Amino acid sequence: MSAREEMLDRVRRAAAVRPVDVVVRRGYRQADDDPWDTAKLVDVLVDRLVDYKAGVVRCDEAGVAGAITDVLRRHAAPDAVVPVGFPDAWLPGDVGIVRDLPPLTAPQLDAVASVVTTSAVAIAETGTIVLDSGPGMGRRALTLVPDLHVVVVRETDIVRGVPEALLRLDPRLPLTWISGPSATSDIELNRVEGVHGPRRLEVVVAR
Repeated sequence: MSAREEMLDRVRRAAAVRPVDVVVRRGYRQADDDPWDTAKLVDVLVDRLVDYKAGVVRCDEAGVAGAITDVLRRHAAPDAVVPVGFPDAWLPGDVGIVRDLPPLTAPQLDAVASVVTTSAVAIAETGTIVLDSGPGMGRRALTLVPDLHVVVVRETDIVRGVPEALLRLDPRLPLTWISGPSATSDIELNRVEGVHGPRRLEVVVAR
């Protein structure tokens, strides 16, 4: 028997063996035994976001529009894309509002300085903000093309860890997970920002 024939014979004999049924346990952890109160959730999330080089502003819901306006003014952003479903009460002033209706093309998005969205959930432990393309968040392209992304996170949407976040999300929806501004590093750890998304991320945490 040649080496080739011996190898094929082994493959045939292995394929003929009926696989053993394996029961996979699915008892994944869904929540921590030591839940955090709202104050700690917010503090940890803000700490992680700042560590990721994101800007953070904290305010009450009545002050969201003013906070967004201040952020856009600080970044000298003259206009902002706003997705369908974004609350009118949160619209920033003193900037041009560009509606994504009908959907803007990639060149049109690239010509706008910023995008302003809501969020579905935020994870304190990882400093991650998740968008699910729902009302106020829009399609994924909106938050990938403009150079500045301003996202509003309600304190009630902050959870401690990933398991709690997954319970709030629909896996059938297109989810975008954001942990700081878009960035990557080469083999010498030279950080480059804005490679596959916005170079600048500003988070407005609303209580």
